[in-house]
Amino acid sequence: MPEPRGNTALHDTEHLSATQLHASATIVDGLQISNWDRATLQELRAGGISGVNATCAVWEGPADTLKAIGDWYQLAAKNPDLVTLAKTGDQVRQAKLDGRIAVLLGFQNTSPFGDDFKLVEVFHQLGVKIAQLTYNIQNLVGGSCYEPEDSGLTRFGRTIVSEMNRVGMLIDLSHVGNRTSLDAVEASVAPVAITHSNPTWFVENPRNKPDEVIRAVTENGGVLGCCLYPLVIGGKKATLEGFCQMIARLVDELGPDRVGLGSDCTRNWDQDFVGWLRNGRWQPEGETKASWPEWPEWFVGPEDFPRLTDGLAKVGLDETTIRGVLGENWLRLFDDVFPGRTIR
Repeated sequence: MPEPRGNTALHDTEHLSATQLHASATIVDGLQISNWDRATLQELRAGGISGVNATCAVWEGPADTLKAIGDWYQLAAKNPDLVTLAKTGDQVRQAKLDGRIAVLLGFQNTSPFGDDFKLVEVFHQLGVKIAQLTYNIQNLVGGSCYEPEDSGLTRFGRTIVSEMNRVGMLIDLSHVGNRTSLDAVEASVAPVAITHSNPTWFVENPRNKPDEVIRAVTENGGVLGCCLYPLVIGGKKATLEGFCQMIARLVDELGPDRVGLGSDCTRNWDQDFVGWLRNGRWQPEGETKASWPEWPEWFVGPEDFPRLTDGLAKVGLDETTIRGVLGENWLRLFDDVFPGRTIR
């Protein structure tokens, strides 16, 4: 085993194997966008996951989003042995003890708010705890990572940021443009997150983040969720060792409490959904039909999370740091953000 990295104050169970460590850790996935049913939830339990930010809206407006949230209520009611809808970090911790999965409802866009800031509180009351400011195109809040010119955070965007701070909804910058991201960090009185992206020094892709954005987020108390989606790790040929070495470097550069995981798993969808996901209603599908990328053989879904724990141990991270990356860092952020802020 290489020398431990990150936080050198080892956990008191420092002699656990990777398998034992994984079984005892509270594991939180910073984002999944799966087509949820009992079988997909069982994949999470098989992978040892106790908490997940589950996307329930991307391009949907307020009415369609209400239906999606209603569907989650029904799924939870029909599977009480397996899932609970959570609003706090402590509820995720309790789900670990109960052998259940705590689902934190999340948006990957602010389209559910329409043009009305008051809907932030409405959806928060319904259980939405995390919202990404933009998804792939400019919206009323700001610019996206794929826009040729990033507008920055708009006046409406600043109102949305303030309202999310007030009610206790975590701001996600994963698909957000760099200028808008920096504006959001500056405008927010609470820490923000990048739930599912990697550094551009690892893979150069518009969905990944330059050091300037990552440091702005983490130096203000936020967390970077390292992402396993093939487009942001280098494709099917990416290696587990390379991915874990990236995390080890981030731990060294940012600190052991600023790095998490956000798999961006897309389980149980057909090929038609990926076209809608990329294009929404704002443009027709391209001449080439969109298709899902191939995942590396070492990670094809939530059941492969134990391999990440093993990989993190093999690159030399100590047990306390691994526990942080697997979930404790997300939980600390939830504890900080979810109670909300008094806005003067």
